[in-house]
Amino acid sequence: MTKEFDLGRLLAERGAERYDLHARHLNHQLPRMLHTIGFDKVYERAEGAYFWDAEGNDYLDMLAGFGVMGLGRHHPVVRKALHDVLDASLADLTRFDCQPLPGLLAERLLTHSPHLDRVFFGNSGTEAVETALKFARYATGRPRVLYCSHAFHGLTTGSLSVNGESGFRDGFAPLLPDTAVPLGDLDALARELKKGDVAGLIVEPVQGKGVLEPPPGYLRAAQDLLHRHKALLIADEVQTGLGRTGRFYAHQHEEGVEPDLVCVAKALSGGYVPVGATLGKDWIFKKVYSSMDRVLVHSASFGSNAQAMAAGLAVLAVMEDEGIVENARVTGELLKSRLAALVDRYELLHEVRGRGLMIGIEFGRPRSLKLRGRWTMLQAARKGLFAQMVVVPLLQKHRVLTQVSGDHLEVIKLIPPLTVGEKEVDRFVEAFTAVMDEAHSGGGLMWDFGRTLVKQAVANR
Repeated sequence: MTKEFDLGRLLAERGAERYDLHARHLNHQLPRMLHTIGFDKVYERAEGAYFWDAEGNDYLDMLAGFGVMGLGRHHPVVRKALHDVLDASLADLTRFDCQPLPGLLAERLLTHSPHLDRVFFGNSGTEAVETALKFARYATGRPRVLYCSHAFHGLTTGSLSVNGESGFRDGFAPLLPDTAVPLGDLDALARELKKGDVAGLIVEPVQGKGVLEPPPGYLRAAQDLLHRHKALLIADEVQTGLGRTGRFYAHQHEEGVEPDLVCVAKALSGGYVPVGATLGKDWIFKKVYSSMDRVLVHSASFGSNAQAMAAGLAVLAVMEDEGIVENARVTGELLKSRLAALVDRYELLHEVRGRGLMIGIEFGRPRSLKLRGRWTMLQAARKGLFAQMVVVPLLQKHRVLTQVSGDHLEVIKLIPPLTVGEKEVDRFVEAFTAVMDEAHSGGGLMWDFGRTLVKQAVANR
C-alpha cells in the first residue's frame, strides 16, 4: 500500500528550511541575493494583490509574479475551474484524440484577434516565442529574424538569440543568426530587409526592460515594410497581452497593426498552470503542417493539457465578466498621473511612462551638488543601484513589493495585478513619496544601504 502523502504536514515540518533548501539544491545565488537586499521574507499566504507574513502583516504586490498573476492570486473562478477539471477525470493527453478544451480556448482567444486563425499551445512565454521563430522561418523559407535592442523574449536558445540584453547572452554562443535593430528605427529595418534573408521582426509593443514604447506609427510602418519584403511581423505579447496596457493586446493601441504571429503566456495561466500560446494566420500554420507526415513536426508534450486549458478559459471569462481590461486602463491612468505629478517635486525622479498597468519610473542625475555627488558614487560602482535603493525600503518599510526593470537600469517597473484599484494606488503613491522624501533628505538608512550596495558591486567586479 502506498504511504499516505500529506502536503500540509510536509510544509509544516520543512517549510522553515525554504532558504537553506534553495541554497543547497537550486540556484544558490537566489537566496544569497535575497539576503543581501533584505528581500528574504517568509510569506505565509496570498490573495488578490496581497501577501501576508506569519505575523499577519500585509504586503502590496506591484510585481504580479513578473506579470503572471494578472488576476491576482487565487482568483475563486480560476480555482473552481481547476477543481472542476480535476474532478472530471478527463482522458487528457492521450496524444491521439482531440479533446474539446484546447479548441474552446483557441476559439475564445481568437475572438480578440479576428485577423488570426489558429493557435499552438505550449507551456511558457519562451516556448511561444520559439514556436513563432520556427514558424516564421519555415513559412518564409528564410533564416534570419530581426529583434529590437534591449528586447527580452525569453532565455531558451532560440529566444535568447533575439534577446537584446548582452548580460543574458554572454557565454551561451553560438546562437541563431539573428540581428538587432534599434527600436523605432525604420531605416535600420529597411536596410536589413533589403538583404533578402529576413523571415520577420519580433517586437514587444512595450518593451519590458525599461518600459519603452516605439514612436507612434512605428508598428504599422514596420508591418508595411515587412510585408513588402515578404517578411512577417511577430508581436511578443507575453507580458503586455491580456489587458496589461489597457487594451487586450498592446499592439491594438495603434490602428491597423495586425501581426502575422502573436505570442501570449503569463496571465493566461491564471497564476496556476504554465501555458503559452502562439496565434497565427491560417497560411502559416498550413505551410508548417503541410501534410500528415508533418503532423507532429512541432509539438509539446504538455501542450494543451486540460488543467492549463481550463485555467485559460476561466481567465478569459473573468476578464470579460469583471471588466479587467477597462480597469487596467482606468487604474493605470490614475497611477501614472499621480506619479507623473511628482516629477517636478523630486529632482532624482526623471520620468514616468507606460500604458495601463505597465508603468516605468525612471530616475536620473539630480541638480543639487550634494545629491549629485552621491548619485555619481552609485553610478561609478554600478548603474542601477539607486533604483535598487528605492525598491528595498518600499518593501522593508512600507511592505510594497516592486522590481528594478532590468540590469544596469535606473528604472522601477510596476506591473501589479490587473484587479488593483484606487486603494492600491493610494498606498503605493504614499509609500513612494515617503521613500523619495528620504532620498532627497540626503541622509538616513537609505543612503547607508546605498553604501552597502556600492561595496557589494565593487566586490563582485
